[in-house]
Amino acid sequence: MTLTLTVPNMACSACANNITNAVKTVDAGAIVQADPTTKLVSVETQVSEQKIKDALADAGYPPD
Repeated sequence: MTLTLTVPNMACSACANNITNAVKTVDAGAIVQADPTTKLVSVETQVSEQKIKDALADAGYPPD
């Protein structure tokens, strides 16, 4: 399943790295593309959308 989420407080490449690491804590095999310019995060994952959103929120990057 592929998710596309908007993360308004992603400001730089370090934020994108933190987001990637947060997703990988719940799905180590996830494919994550985080773009600070568009504020979009694309995640190809096998876990639920809610688990991904929770992981991002826990890391300080709650998606819209």
